[in-house]
Amino acid sequence: MAELLFDGPDWDFDTLRRTTEAIETIAREDLGLDVYPNQIEIISTEQMLDAYSATGMPLMYRHWSFGKQFIHHERLYSKGAQGLAYEIVINSDPCICYCLEENTMPMQALVIAHAAFGHNHFFKSNHLFRQWTDARGILDYLDYARNFLSECEERHGPAKVEHTLDAAHALMNASVFRHRRPAQPSLRAEAERAEKRIEEDERAAHYLWSRIEAEHRPQDHETSATQRRHALGLPEENLIYFLERHSPVLEPWQRQVLRIVRNLAQYFYPQRQTQVMNEGCACFVHFHILNKLHEQGRIGDGAMLEILHSHSSVLFQPRYDHPGYSGLNPYALGFAMMRDVQRICEAPEAEDREWFPAIAGCGDWRGVLKDAWANYRDESFIQQFLSPKVMRDLRLFALRDAESEEAMKVTAIHDAGGYHALRDTLARSYDLSNRSPDIEVVDADLAGDRVLRLRHVLRNEVPLDPREREATLACLRELWGYEVEIDEMLG
Repeated sequence: MAELLFDGPDWDFDTLRRTTEAIETIAREDLGLDVYPNQIEIISTEQMLDAYSATGMPLMYRHWSFGKQFIHHERLYSKGAQGLAYEIVINSDPCICYCLEENTMPMQALVIAHAAFGHNHFFKSNHLFRQWTDARGILDYLDYARNFLSECEERHGPAKVEHTLDAAHALMNASVFRHRRPAQPSLRAEAERAEKRIEEDERAAHYLWSRIEAEHRPQDHETSATQRRHALGLPEENLIYFLERHSPVLEPWQRQVLRIVRNLAQYFYPQRQTQVMNEGCACFVHFHILNKLHEQGRIGDGAMLEILHSHSSVLFQPRYDHPGYSGLNPYALGFAMMRDVQRICEAPEAEDREWFPAIAGCGDWRGVLKDAWANYRDESFIQQFLSPKVMRDLRLFALRDAESEEAMKVTAIHDAGGYHALRDTLARSYDLSNRSPDIEVVDADLAGDRVLRLRHVLRNEVPLDPREREATLACLRELWGYEVEIDEMLG
């Protein structure tokens, strides 16, 4: 009989190393996962709370909002109103996995399989992370950002730096490139040549001003406006990017601060698009690996019961009328779909052959899942792989809440007539283009009134929240230096 990797709840670093090696063997040889080198660190409760406050990053610049988040989470934790994550994993090369020192050894095995191999593989293979993030350069870039902002505080004062960061943070969610752009320098290279970029910004800041002379302006207003918008690259969806390049009032160091915030917003953007897939992949990987180790006799029954209890708790999906319901649990949905893909590939039913003729009965569930992890995001994964069985198991139904109707209406249920409508509705709910405001810069007359004009295209006729809109416009005015106007129009 195989020797147990561990016995009981206590752990030491030799046990962690031995267990990690056993997990890695199955991850690479059985599942065929491709992962960054792992850097597993054991941290205290306070360090975990600190990681919460700084968006989980190991290096981060100072800002009051991080301290506020720390106090918020610390008070909830001390009152017993909130638990702590068992781990935090960083999309970096090497992949950093923080494990809580209070975890028992079975829990350490679970979180290492979940984060150090499940999330790690997803970060390295998924096309969104490959396209938009620089795993090798992010840690160096964060170190550069922290040092740069510290120097700015010394030169210009903490209050001015904080004021710029406040405004930039308010615009982060509207400051990402949603479509592919030409290849950009790595974050490491950008940090190395930051001083040169600041000098270039200083010259660029006055480019338009130095060449505009009143007597040479075109007389045709429409032609002039078209040429102006073309010269400014309008319309522009990334608000910070536009401000960074064209704001008449920002100093060079402020443009660099905006560039730092913009790069961080872009770094986190793929995670917002792949929560169901990312967590589903990690849950599927840890479930498969730990069950394999149990079958081999390397994890005991008692430890496996603890692992399964935690696994089930993470996947718990409250009913829609449960007091704790807050929507679909991304862990539950992702794991259910990936286990179902495995079933369809190995033991399909007639319904599966009708819905998924390309994969039903193929037997290669590993290849199908790895292809999905690499090439899909949440809405496309749901559109492609959500099966009638999962819809029935989760008891899904669709609601329409129209302003013109007195009551909400159930528009689709999990039956023959509703499967396609349900799948389409659920997929759209995970499409960020439907969940995030569609705002872009459409005009800015630097030689005229200097008003920055934005356009908001309403999704499903839903306007912006008035209070948040005015607060965000105030931040825009601070960075632009002049009036900012926004027009709303139906999509």
